[in-house]
Amino acid sequence: MTGPATAADHVLAIDVGTQSVRALVFDPRGTLIAASRIPIEPYVSPHPGWAEQDAELYWRSIGEACAGLWAGGMVRRESIAGISLTSQRGTVVVTDDAGAPLRPAMVWLDQRRTEGLKPIGGAMGLAFRALGVRNTVAAFQAECEANWISANEPETWRGIRHYLLLSGFLVHRLTGRFVDSVAGQVGYLPFDFKRFAWARSGDWRWKAAPIDPAWLPELVAPGSALGGLTASAAAVVGLPEATPVIAAAGDKACEALGSGALEPHIGAISYGTTATISTTQTRYVEAVPLVPPYPAAIPRAWSLEVQVYRGYWMVDWFKRQFGSREVAQATELGVPPEALFDDLVRDTPPGSMGLLLQPTWSPGIRIPGPEAKAPLRELRVSGGGAQSPAAVQLTADIFGLPTGRPHTHETSGLGAAIDAAVGLGLHPSFSSAVAEMTHVAETIDPDRIRNELYDDLYERVYRRMYARLKPLYEEIREITGYPPH
Repeated sequence: MTGPATAADHVLAIDVGTQSVRALVFDPRGTLIAASRIPIEPYVSPHPGWAEQDAELYWRSIGEACAGLWAGGMVRRESIAGISLTSQRGTVVVTDDAGAPLRPAMVWLDQRRTEGLKPIGGAMGLAFRALGVRNTVAAFQAECEANWISANEPETWRGIRHYLLLSGFLVHRLTGRFVDSVAGQVGYLPFDFKRFAWARSGDWRWKAAPIDPAWLPELVAPGSALGGLTASAAAVVGLPEATPVIAAAGDKACEALGSGALEPHIGAISYGTTATISTTQTRYVEAVPLVPPYPAAIPRAWSLEVQVYRGYWMVDWFKRQFGSREVAQATELGVPPEALFDDLVRDTPPGSMGLLLQPTWSPGIRIPGPEAKAPLRELRVSGGGAQSPAAVQLTADIFGLPTGRPHTHETSGLGAAIDAAVGLGLHPSFSSAVAEMTHVAETIDPDRIRNELYDDLYERVYRRMYARLKPLYEEIREITGYPPH
């Protein structure tokens, strides 16, 4: 970080994640000038499988993060040219006409399903049967939050006037407008990913997600204006009324942009609560039929992505279950416990002496078809895991590819700042903004001997595990009744 800024050419990026809310200021060269972080509880679970959070918590945390930013004295408010927002994806907020939440937000980790829904019939249903995608459509229906609210909370359903993702709810708080970024629409929505727009009338998605079109926000492309701060939002954020708010994207798309991974041969790995690997494409490709690529953080592009839902969250799980000694030691040293885990990794032989973990504790992994596989030549790592040298080296060794670590681990916020910088005219184009604002701090080469060992474990053991264990998982469900069918 550098000293206080003076010119009005800086961007405030607000990053609303699953475990924290961050206020970040970047200059036109992509340097992180100041940062403030507010930890939040990821969710509460009133019933098994539920994941909810008070939507107002996110808004309050934005105010607290911004207050911490200005109190830090590293940046002047008058240096801020505009604001951008990136957030966790797929978290649903339903509101009344004024934008007040009618119930807690349904966080993206929620596992509720609505069973017994009538399948889509008619000619459309016959087409789904012929294409072999009936189960995919049925899963969309069952997992769509709108169906659950309609079936289980009819009073709430009758009161809905706006059906928003978390980003849309927060943009309304900032600007007073029900508008959101095209690149934030990731969830069970009647959204046409190929056209970057709400689905046309008669599209199957309106039957699968029975949402009134009038409830949905206006959509604009990344880098476009969403509006200006209202007087009440200006008081919360601590910036002048009418400060421009520029559309960005969901957190994973912003991480890919912030790490400079805009070429199809560069794989962007995000080690967050969910771990993802994606490539940015200018061609629309469905990795699994009817499972679309998500909008990228630049206009007219897509992120072809594979997810492990319980990603770097597993490190937190390990810390809580087995890391009490390291937690206590870290407290004495005044460092994060994860910093001590790097020593454990270095002392553990490659392959962990055969210890394997199946990361299918929540919605599982889907394998893309061959048409969706892109030849990768290098990787970029971002998210919390990018701060760990051991994690970056492991990534290089496992994939067998050179792995770059960006100059800042705040790549999601940086990606949002790039969108704002282009929208505000601080850079003339996305290509120039990426060239100026993203930098690879170091590139880690793979160890070929370790890579061969990981390949053997993957091909000869890991890929066979699930099929062998699946019958036992089914016995557990039959005996315990969990997870429900």
